Amino acid sequence: MAEEFIGNESPPEITGEAVRQLSVMLENRIGSLHSMIKLINDAGVHVLGFSVQDSFDVTILRLVLTDPDTVDTIFMERGISFTDNKIVVVQLDKGAGSLAGCLEALSSSENNIHISYPLLVRPGDYPILAISVDDPDFASFTLQNQGFKLLFQNDLSR
Repeated sequence: MAEEFIGNESPPEITGEAVRQLSVMLENRIGSLHSMIKLINDAGVHVLGFSVQDSFDVTILRLVLTDPDTVDTIFMERGISFTDNKIVVVQLDKGAGSLAGCLEALSSSENNIHISYPLLVRPGDYPILAISVDDPDFASFTLQNQGFKLLFQNDLSR
């Protein structure tokens, strides 16, 4: 991968606002995902990536959006309960071949991965991965220290 920083050398500076993942519970019924995506799109916001975790009664929908602030406001105005978490978005410069190194870097920083999913966009034509971890700030530092490029909210927003 890339060089590690030791001694008086400065680590890479994390610049940019962390990517936010909004999570919402949906009723487990036909059309609920479509209705939620339509609500978001009708506000002029695009879904860049999503993860669906289904159970018998409810579905947890996790979203990465072009404008999480707007959707945050819509959810609050409509009384839709949600959570808002910082996540790490990493670019895999060598495609699938970069995945093992990315996971190794996260393991070495003792960061537990809770959720991970690819995003629907490919800035620079590279695959990108959304990762929810215990400590997104330390994970970001570690990944950058290992030569991985991170994407921030402004990289993904229009």
